Amino acid sequence: MKLIMKTEFDNLRLNDDHGYETDSNGDKQVVKIYCGEQLIAKKIKQKKSLRYFAIDGYEKFLTPE
Repeated sequence: MKLIMKTEFDNLRLNDDHGYETDSNGDKQVVKIYCGEQLIAKKIKQKKSLRYFAIDGYEKFLTPE
């Protein structure tokens, strides 16, 4: 997985073809985005830090803006 921009993550998250789930553990929160059974992106929020990750080739899952 590699770092991506927030706008790219939001594009993946708002796509109706993709599902997502959230997991919270103390001060760490993880949001995972799936296309079918395949994990394509995730957001990790830990304290005040936000990081967005996606798989290689995630561009093919983006919708045109």
